[in-house]
Amino acid sequence: MKSAFKKVSNQKKIDGGLMLAIMVCSAISILLIYSISFNEIVDNISMDYYKTQLVSTGIGIVASIIISMVDYKKIVKLWFIYVPIALGLVLLTFTSLGYRRDGADDQAWLQLGPVNLQPSELLKLAFILSFSYHLSRDEENMNEPIHMALLCLHALVPIGLIGLQGDYGTAIIFGFIFAAIMISAGISWKYLVAAPILIAVAVAVLWNFVLGTVHKKRILVLFNPGTDPEGLEWQQDLGLASLSSGGIFGKGLFNKAESYISVPEIHNDFIFAYIGQVFGFVGSLGIIILLIYICLKVLADSVVTRDSLGKFICLGVFGMLLSHCIMNIGMVLKVMPVIGVPLPFLSAGGTAMVSMYASIGLVMSTYCYGRKNISVADDEE
Repeated sequence: MKSAFKKVSNQKKIDGGLMLAIMVCSAISILLIYSISFNEIVDNISMDYYKTQLVSTGIGIVASIIISMVDYKKIVKLWFIYVPIALGLVLLTFTSLGYRRDGADDQAWLQLGPVNLQPSELLKLAFILSFSYHLSRDEENMNEPIHMALLCLHALVPIGLIGLQGDYGTAIIFGFIFAAIMISAGISWKYLVAAPILIAVAVAVLWNFVLGTVHKKRILVLFNPGTDPEGLEWQQDLGLASLSSGGIFGKGLFNKAESYISVPEIHNDFIFAYIGQVFGFVGSLGIIILLIYICLKVLADSVVTRDSLGKFICLGVFGMLLSHCIMNIGMVLKVMPVIGVPLPFLSAGGTAMVSMYASIGLVMSTYCYGRKNISVADDEE
């Protein structure tokens, strides 16, 4: 009885600092989206977006708590259920059920009755879990060619499917997740040396045979700024203007006397540009520090897990969050192309918000059930 109580007590010790930081981000997100509608910055952004964000945040919090209460070692063993479901939903985007959002290049969404769903967000979670499980069972042999080939194939399946959708930004994020987990597992230096060569070959193939003209131009304008100010650069130029217009302390969230700059997708992919408008340089820096703290907390939780499986799950989530932050903020700063990657816990989007919270639930599960200060005897009772 005493040991059972001790076990429950230990498992209730979630990473409060991480959860608090994420909830602060979500609260700011809801305020930002409400502010965009209140200030009438974009005509088609109604209060429905604010309500959707509020509901999805609530669902996400509940999902993360429920997931954190389940032992991650039990969750991964159900891969034969959630992996086929996630892959099946992605495949449905290639049917008549799939559609392309206004202003997007990729057909990555499903219309299921009143619900709009982005299956790639669910596939990220399925990939982190299934790949972590695969590698944890094959860690000792991972550097043998046949085992390495199977691990790479495991990653190439979701990357290829998402690439076929035209969602190259999300495909790159899968690559970041793969790299973060593999490096932490102790991949041989021989593969690390070969990686740049393989990447260069892959980039050449993509450039010549996969990417369309628009995608190529989005990359080229980064090296030749000012060559297409009324075309592909227009959105990023507006984003930079929006970001810098807030000055040091910003224009405030609810100030109709101010002249706010409207940017396409300002509630979603370009939410950081609006953060610059309303909170200024100081607020933008504060948001960046908050996101860095979240990423570092996930990384720190990977260190305190006592098994490889828990470590790989945490590092997969870390790779996902970090790549989202770098790519989104880099896009607004015009140092990366526009590739439609949301800012974690801040951009509008129901599926993305719930899946991000679910990923944190997985990290919390490793923190509750896999910490080194929980004895093996307690865990096995």
